[in-house]
Amino acid sequence: MELNSHVRERRWIPVAGYGLFVALMVAGYYYNITFVQLGLIDLGTRLVGMSETAVSMWMASLALVTLVVAVVTGVTMDRRGWSTDLRTKLRLLFGVVCLQFALTLVAPVIRTVPGFGAWIVLASIGLGVGFPVSFSLAIDLVPVPDRGYVAAAITAIAYFFANAIPLSWSIDVFSQLMVAAMAPGILVLAVLSFVRFDRLDAILDTLGEQHETYGTGRFCHGEPIQARSFAFVVPVVLMFGVFFIDSLGFLRIIDTPSLLLSSWQSPDLSTRLFIAVAHVVGAVMAGVVYANYSLSRVFLWTFALFALTHVMYTSDLRIAEVFPTIARGGTSPLNPALYAIAVSFYTTLNFALWPDLSTPETIGTHSAIGIGVAGWLATFSSTALALYFQAADLTLLSHLNVVQALSLLLLFGLAVGLYARRMVELARETGGASA
Repeated sequence: MELNSHVRERRWIPVAGYGLFVALMVAGYYYNITFVQLGLIDLGTRLVGMSETAVSMWMASLALVTLVVAVVTGVTMDRRGWSTDLRTKLRLLFGVVCLQFALTLVAPVIRTVPGFGAWIVLASIGLGVGFPVSFSLAIDLVPVPDRGYVAAAITAIAYFFANAIPLSWSIDVFSQLMVAAMAPGILVLAVLSFVRFDRLDAILDTLGEQHETYGTGRFCHGEPIQARSFAFVVPVVLMFGVFFIDSLGFLRIIDTPSLLLSSWQSPDLSTRLFIAVAHVVGAVMAGVVYANYSLSRVFLWTFALFALTHVMYTSDLRIAEVFPTIARGGTSPLNPALYAIAVSFYTTLNFALWPDLSTPETIGTHSAIGIGVAGWLATFSSTALALYFQAADLTLLSHLNVVQALSLLLLFGLAVGLYARRMVELARETGGASA
């Protein structure tokens, strides 16, 4: 009887690992897309009184400092063996969440530019340490075949609640919500990091050994992928492109009431739920595609969806200019729904890709570069550009034309690159056969 109980317990340990990873990543991603990306803009412009151009410069600084800290942290983790030490990673994450909790608590009372700048620097340190630490947990907690599905679950949960629950996009509201949510998280991480008793130690020991089985990513079973290799640089460039396009378009859309009120912040609950469900559907689709098809197909799907989305947005705006009576009938929720599916595709890919391009010896560095460059730097450099466009009084259609052109360019460039690669492979096969 005791043996059966022990077997059942060991079966539940991997499930606990899945739950821990999903909870941490959902919380972190929700914090970044709401409090950091949206809340800081409100803090800088409304409470501190800076211009949008000045805020855009500070956001760009946030991205650069975060990138530097992330790379230093990731390289240090790999060189010192922290990437394969589960308890060390949990303690680092505990420190990050404590710092973010304090910063979140004091953010609404900041009223000066120096205070805003100091907040940016401290937040960059926390974010830079948090990215490689949190993403490296995948090699301890998630088996390689399940990473696409787990990434889909993270994406679906984060975006469903972000869209279904109505919130005022202000620093005050975000701060109150995040403080309430982070307090129990700090307690859980404190227990996992510092409390020692036999049952918890046994669970952590089991999870901490799983990197020996799960550590080598899906795309690393042939020749090991290095940070300077073509196999790593290309996904980084492609992910940079999709993050940049998303933020550049999204930040202008949410600043346009006629577009926003029919989608993410609609007063109609049914519209918000429609968008939330679209996010879930997109995440499930992306998880299935990622788990069963090549990486190139996932990128093609993602870029095709973004290109179609922005073509539809710009087409609607052009039609509205020519036939203004049609526009008075309201905006269709199909555009934001398609946009939601596209966002869920690249977000799912982002959560699964970097661990699958890594080994236990490189997960810290690769996740730091991947998230720092392709995610954080792209997001906030495009945030800075979007705020600059707005300050320069660039029209909505002109702004979205730029986004549409970039999305079509990336889709075309990827298609040409894949075609050229296939031609080279066929030439090599033909040359080998002739020889």
